Amino acid sequence: MRDLTYREAVREALGEELRRDKSVFLLGEDIAEYSGAYKVTQGLLEEFGRERIRNTNLAESAIAGAALGAALVGTRPVAEIMYIDFSLLALDQIFNQIAKFRYMTGGMVKVPLVIRTQGGGGKAAGLHHSQSLEALYTHIPGLIVVMPSTPYDAKGLLKSSIRDDNPVIFIEHKGLYNESGPVPEEEYMIPLGKAEVKRQGKDITAVAYSKSLLLTLKAAETLEKYGISLEVIDPRTLKPLDQDTILNSVEKTSRLMIVHEACKTGGFGAEIAAIVAEKGIDYLDAPIKRVAALDSPIPFNPRLEDYVLPNENDIIKGAFELTGKEIPAELKLG
Repeated sequence: MRDLTYREAVREALGEELRRDKSVFLLGEDIAEYSGAYKVTQGLLEEFGRERIRNTNLAESAIAGAALGAALVGTRPVAEIMYIDFSLLALDQIFNQIAKFRYMTGGMVKVPLVIRTQGGGGKAAGLHHSQSLEALYTHIPGLIVVMPSTPYDAKGLLKSSIRDDNPVIFIEHKGLYNESGPVPEEEYMIPLGKAEVKRQGKDITAVAYSKSLLLTLKAAETLEKYGISLEVIDPRTLKPLDQDTILNSVEKTSRLMIVHEACKTGGFGAEIAAIVAEKGIDYLDAPIKRVAALDSPIPFNPRLEDYVLPNENDIIKGAFELTGKEIPAELKLG
């Protein structure tokens, strides 16, 4: 077991799948010589050539449409759309064609494609490069939505996504690329639709994904010192969602907190809350708590951005509120 960054883990997954299956190829803006906006595809052009590492025009709808056409004739394209914000320019292709094509043909045609994209804030990149829009994609039948939080998960889930016969929206948080973690040298895959309990606990179930998972795990360490035990669950795949793992945890803890970086209103946390309310309301001893971004565009100013996005202190406050305990003055949560 060696440590890789999130960036390296994604790159390694791409390289392994390109070597394994000649029908796999990459396309996207500046992914060849420039290696993509976050250097994820560095070195792949030199190994696999221009036929399989393809630069595209700056046209997101064309990228999605080309990926669909390629998937329909038997290849497995992995398309990169630089920033999830710009994927909005391709929504007709993604929502009305890619997501629906297998259904429209009665299952006669498969659509094995992956769209990799970057979401999230924290980089002072402004309101057009910092959004968390995963809930849009979970709303559309026919799409699988994956949001890995660790290098290990990023590699295993990307390999599974590329081999799946259905379209996958694979969302990487730009603030995770430099995060390191253990990744096995031998090949492995992580099944889509399977959550993982990242930390065992007994007082509160905390469901968090992507970069918010790291904040939640840090908050859990602090809370443990004050007698509050968080059980932290990473869904990893938002759609299909592993409901059983979440419900089993809530049955044990009787309290639920959901943490994500997207705006609270209409965020994916609302779906998780609704599922628990429908299927596990009798488990709960307190109202469900959502910790999320303010309902605001993401500001360019770093201090304002920090104010809008959820942080570790917000998670700690939410946990104290759920348990009814008074926040110790020395925590200075603001």
